[in-house]
Amino acid sequence: MLMKKPHHRIFDYPSRFYKPEQDPQEKLKKKLGFQSYRKFKPRKKNPIIWIVFIIAIIFIIIKLSGR
Repeated sequence: MLMKKPHHRIFDYPSRFYKPEQDPQEKLKKKLGFQSYRKFKPRKKNPIIWIVFIIAIIFIIIKLSGR
């Protein structure tokens, strides 16, 4: 529940006898300036969750210490 789920990787495999210079789609991609999407943006950690977690741990330590 708290762990990060792995994302599916995008797999773009050119065949063994593939010639990209003859492929009309590759020429169009180059002309338009498209790039393959391989970089995932890392999700930013929510600081509110960490603050609540730390406060809960401090509360448990105070309760167990007997004060």
